[in-house]
Amino acid sequence: VQLQASGGGTVQAGGSLRVSCAFSGDTFIRYALGWFRQAPGQEREYVASVSRNGANKYYADIVKGRFTISRDNAKSTVHLQMNSLKPEDTAVYYCGVDSVGMAKRDEAVAYWGKGTLVTVSS
Repeated sequence: VQLQASGGGTVQAGGSLRVSCAFSGDTFIRYALGWFRQAPGQEREYVASVSRNGANKYYADIVKGRFTISRDNAKSTVHLQMNSLKPEDTAVYYCGVDSVGMAKRDEAVAYWGKGTLVTVSS
């Protein structure tokens, strides 16, 4: 399995950005997809995840109402739309796949992408 994240960049506080993750190497719908992030000097934390058929979506409280996760099973891609960004959202964002659960836990992720840097300036 390979995961290629893209779409990171620098945006001002209050702005929006969409990061995407392209999946290859296995059957996409076998996996729940999750986004996690790691800020400098901090541990990686859960951001959002989506079920295999896309019907169920989950969010960390700190991003709920601002971020939206979606998946396109025809294109084997997952997106994270980030609105109302804050400086504390600055981090490397990683996508990960979970073949058993809902990709809510770091330790349950079977494969990771390399990450894409999102920087929110104040």
